[in-house]
Amino acid sequence: MRTPDPDRLLAETRAFNAELERLLATIPAVNTVPPEESRRARREGRGIFPAPIYVPEARVAEIDGPDGSLSLRIIAPQGESKGTFLHFHGGGWTLGDNDGQDMRLQRLARETGLTAVSVNYRLAPENPYPAGPDDCEAAALWLLGEEGQATVGGSGPRAIGGDSAGGQLTAATLLRLRDRHGITDAFGAAVLQYGCFDLSMTPSQRLWGERNLVLSGPIIAWFADQFLPGLDREARRHPDISPLYADLSDMPPAIFTIGTEDALLDDTLFMEARWRQAGHPTELRIWPEAPHGFVSLPMSVADVALAAEHDFLRRTLALDRAP
Repeated sequence: MRTPDPDRLLAETRAFNAELERLLATIPAVNTVPPEESRRARREGRGIFPAPIYVPEARVAEIDGPDGSLSLRIIAPQGESKGTFLHFHGGGWTLGDNDGQDMRLQRLARETGLTAVSVNYRLAPENPYPAGPDDCEAAALWLLGEEGQATVGGSGPRAIGGDSAGGQLTAATLLRLRDRHGITDAFGAAVLQYGCFDLSMTPSQRLWGERNLVLSGPIIAWFADQFLPGLDREARRHPDISPLYADLSDMPPAIFTIGTEDALLDDTLFMEARWRQAGHPTELRIWPEAPHGFVSLPMSVADVALAAEHDFLRRTLALDRAP
C-alpha cells in the first residue's frame, strides 16, 4: 500500500474542502428541495459528486424482496472470485442507487478478488423505516442461501460494508442476522465508512451547526426525519435504528473510516470503541480534515483510504491465500 506524504495530503484535502464549501454555497441545500430533484441531479452529475460511470461487466440480479422485486448489482473481479462483498450505498436513506459507485466497487473487486454485490434498497420518504433495513436483511439472507451462492459464484469468505447510511445499514443487518436468524459467522469482515450509528444524534452531530460540508445540522435532521417520520428522539435510540445502543457481541472484525471534518465523527469514534470493547478486532482510520462522503469524491485522501480498506480485507479474510 502506498504511503503518501501526510503534509501534502493534508494540504490537498484543505484546498478541496475550500472549493467544496464554495460550490455548496452556490446550489440549494439537499434539505430544501424535493428528494426526486436531488436524485436526478446526482444521476446527471450536477452537484458535488461526479456523474456515475457504469462499468459494462456489471450484471443485475432480481430477487424476491419483502415488498416485490429487489435489485442487486454484481461486479466480479477478473479471473476466479475469492469471495463476496455485500455493499449498501449511502445517501441518508433517501438518495443514491446501487449503480452509483461502479468504479469504486470495481476497484474493490480488482484489489481484493471479492465479487461486489450492491443492494438497491427502498428509499425514504416514499418507503420509510423499516423498508430499507428489511431489504438489506433480505439481500443478506439471499446471498447466504444456495440461490445466492449459485448466482454470485464462489464459496469463499464474505465481507459486508457501506458508507454513511450504508454504514448504519451494515451494522443493522449484522444485528438482524444474529438476533432474528441466529447467524453470527456469515461475514468475516465489515467495512464501516463514516456511518450514522446514533439517529438521536451524537455530540458531534448536535454541535456541528449550520456549516454545510456535505452535511450540516439541518441536513442531518432532515435525513433522519425522512427515514423516521413521527419517531421521537428516544424511539430513535432503538438498536435496530441506532446500532450504537445494541449489544455488539458476535460481530466480525471491522475497519472504521472517518474524517475529522465530518459531523458524524463521534458516531465512528463511539461505535469503534464499543465494537472493540465487545471483544472484536478493529482498525480505526481517522483521516485529517476529510469531509463526509470523501471516499466518493475525487480526493487524494479517498484513494489512500480505499487502499487501506482493501488491505484490511485482504489481511482479515486471508485473500492472498484464497484459491
